[in-house]
Amino acid sequence: MGLPLHLSIKLGTHLMKMKLRGVEKFPMIVEVEPLFACNLKCVGCGKIQHPASELKRRMPVDQAVAAVEECGAPMVSLAGGEPLMHPQIHEMVNELVKRHKFVVLCTNAVLLPKHLHKFTPSKNFAWMVHIDGLRERHDESVSKEGVFDQAVAAIKQAKAAGFQVYTNSTFFNTDSPQTVIDVLNYLNDELKVDRMEISPGYAYEKAPTQDRFLGVEQTRELFGAAFAEGRRKKWRLNHSPLFLDFLEGKQRPCYLLADGYAKTYQELLDTTDWENFGRGKDPRCDNCMAHCGYEPSAVLATMSSLRESIRATVSV
Repeated sequence: MGLPLHLSIKLGTHLMKMKLRGVEKFPMIVEVEPLFACNLKCVGCGKIQHPASELKRRMPVDQAVAAVEECGAPMVSLAGGEPLMHPQIHEMVNELVKRHKFVVLCTNAVLLPKHLHKFTPSKNFAWMVHIDGLRERHDESVSKEGVFDQAVAAIKQAKAAGFQVYTNSTFFNTDSPQTVIDVLNYLNDELKVDRMEISPGYAYEKAPTQDRFLGVEQTRELFGAAFAEGRRKKWRLNHSPLFLDFLEGKQRPCYLLADGYAKTYQELLDTTDWENFGRGKDPRCDNCMAHCGYEPSAVLATMSSLRESIRATVSV
């Protein structure tokens, strides 16, 4: 499986427009963090370690919408923190969907049942629920018992209400090919979520636990073994075939580092020394295999190759 057809068309159309206009740097997806506050303390994240003054801040809806419109990305990820702690998050989603953006709202799903009625199902909106393993592994990852069961119940409720539900699973060096297989089989075959995203745990400097992150070779070994025997083809993975090749080490296609913030997208483009980032240039990039940075490269490679374009179309 690859990206949903209507999303593939949306991304492909955007790519062609940028190419025809001669735009050199452009985003395919923009991640908006309307708050840093969260109701969990995940071992691989450190957003709640920000100062109390930062944790109290909430991005206004108009500011978020303006940022998305400025950069022009066709796909928006609303993350955090826990976005459902933002009192106007449903308004933010509605405004972005009105503008024909494909919006995914990333959540741990604990608060989802309480707020589900504020949202409307749409082909351009999906819940992205964080699931890092089956019950024991997931609850350990989020440092709280019972969260896995809450998330599963929330997913079932959202699907029953007509929403698309995606999942996002992060794997660490404490995982084995079998733990990857077990959770993806469960999400795909039993819970029947619409799409699944996967990511190797990569070094996030504020994370409270620093010894769980995967190196590049560890990542390739983990996913190479998990994808074997045709399993990769049966799972409804929300990734391009080229990015999955990359995870296995078959293809060589960033996550924004904590070096400060730009006020606008244009300022980010103009003031960033892009050539200073990447493997062999910045040591923080050496083990990064996060899909948000590599998927655009995979899309570009796909569109530039007839063979890969056909392969991506067949896998949808």
